[in-house]
Amino acid sequence: MSRLRLKLATAAVALVAGLGLGRAEAETVRFWYHFDNPENPMSGLVEKFEKQNPDITVEADNVPWNSYYDNLYTAIIGGNAPDAAMVKLFAQPRLVEMGALEPIGDRIDAWDGKKELLDNLLELNAGPEGKQYYLPIQYVVLYLYYRADLFKEAGLEPPKTCDEFREDAKKLTKAPDRYGFGFRGGKGGWDQWGSFVLSRGAKLEPGGLTTPEAIKANQWLVDMFQKDKSIPPSAPNDGFQEIIGAFKSGKTAMTIHHIGSSNDLVAALGDKVSAVPVPKCDGNAWTSYGDESLAIFSASENKDAAWKWISFLAEPENNVAFVKATGQMPVTKTGSKTYDGHPKRFVTATVDSLPFAHVLPQTSATSDFVNTEWQTAMQQALTGQITPEAMMEKLQGLFTE
Repeated sequence: MSRLRLKLATAAVALVAGLGLGRAEAETVRFWYHFDNPENPMSGLVEKFEKQNPDITVEADNVPWNSYYDNLYTAIIGGNAPDAAMVKLFAQPRLVEMGALEPIGDRIDAWDGKKELLDNLLELNAGPEGKQYYLPIQYVVLYLYYRADLFKEAGLEPPKTCDEFREDAKKLTKAPDRYGFGFRGGKGGWDQWGSFVLSRGAKLEPGGLTTPEAIKANQWLVDMFQKDKSIPPSAPNDGFQEIIGAFKSGKTAMTIHHIGSSNDLVAALGDKVSAVPVPKCDGNAWTSYGDESLAIFSASENKDAAWKWISFLAEPENNVAFVKATGQMPVTKTGSKTYDGHPKRFVTATVDSLPFAHVLPQTSATSDFVNTEWQTAMQQALTGQITPEAMMEKLQGLFTE
């Protein structure tokens, strides 16, 4: 073999060996998520990321929602956790207690994308002692839906204060055909209740539900049902389907929910439906925040690569592609300005509500409050089985030292 051919052959062997070595050293990020939308953008996002990061491979697994957390906890305990995953706030205390989460506060602070995150998101997602374990990826907040056609007919503007809200509800009520406000007195209605009671200082903590202000606020809401009769008689048993159905049919003129209902309502009502932030009560507004974030697990051997991946998903363009599959809201300022997944008026109502959005304390008492106790007590108060004050005393029993 000539000297030139020998050199070429040696170079080729070295190149192949180098490529093989590169592949062996490439990092793999195992990522769990849950999408039920058949138009799943994840493969496109993975392809885009891998082109930008050829030394990282992402294995993205779409895990069914109804078994998502059971599978996740089992994987963690079994030492087979993914490197990163979608997570919700309700799971954070347990995951922290298990030592399963990697703190990412320093990474977020050093990340150029931090300045793009909407105000209040990091505060809402903070873990114990203010530590950051979660990177926001999508969210919703509750706001006030109103029938623009019925308001126009009555010569009313959407309410900005709770006093205006109550008066509008009375003026819009034409019982038994129409009621001013569709209140969700059944399961899941605590967040509507919160806009009128937690905004006035009631708190889920020892003594926080039985102050004079808290009791008065609860009485005020119950009076809308019992005295004003501006809330439908069905309210004690109404859940999500009932309040949305009544709003569509014109049975109610206002209700409270988040942007996840907007496209359905627009399909039914067109420009007859609009939205604004929930009204302020005594100068303060309170609304409920619904979350979804990304986390890195402490057992991961590829934490740097996992951070590159989850922060990539939180960049404006990628984040918009992500949330279009879920119907929720992008977490960036740029993404929010350009987002067309919902009509602009509902996007605006959501973004304008985020500064005063809140989450409930992440405790077992809160879980009982949300899942069973609030509903039972609210139904009893609305139907007169107990007084509004007794309702608050009953719920206070969950929150003791």
